[in-house]
Amino acid sequence: MKWIGALLFIGTTTWIGFEWSNKLNNRPKHIRQLKNALQILEAEILYSQLPLQEAFTTIAKQIPQPTKSFFHTLGLSMGKQNPDLYSLWEEQVDHLMHLSCLSRNEQEILKQFGRTLGQHDFDQQQKHIQLTVSHLDRELEDARDNQTRYSKMAKSLGILCGIFIVLLLI
Repeated sequence: MKWIGALLFIGTTTWIGFEWSNKLNNRPKHIRQLKNALQILEAEILYSQLPLQEAFTTIAKQIPQPTKSFFHTLGLSMGKQNPDLYSLWEEQVDHLMHLSCLSRNEQEILKQFGRTLGQHDFDQQQKHIQLTVSHLDRELEDARDNQTRYSKMAKSLGILCGIFIVLLLI
């Protein structure tokens, strides 16, 4: 009976280590998705001159999950009522944080961008989008560094911590 418990404990800590590693591996991918989405938004605003609701819907058709659901929900919510764009944006950013592997830094960058969205003319909006993309570039580099530095370590720590604690208790 002890051995079954020990194996379950080691399996659980191993799973936790692999989940941590998975989050480290997915964070750069999710940041790239956000960057692509903002670049599409820039093109839709500047060249197609679409309203934000239609631009969000167009973006949702072109990018993968979880960023797809973020923009899809924004587009739908803007069509239902006459919302305050910033509060709707902030709510969806918080929801995106639960669906993705993004960090608090990306959350703050997106919320700062949401404060300016729809408030300026085309040129100023383009500058805000480019500023946000440059901030995301910086976070992408940080995420890549963390991925290479800590991904394998997280997997190993999960296994080794489980084995260590089981050996202490037996």
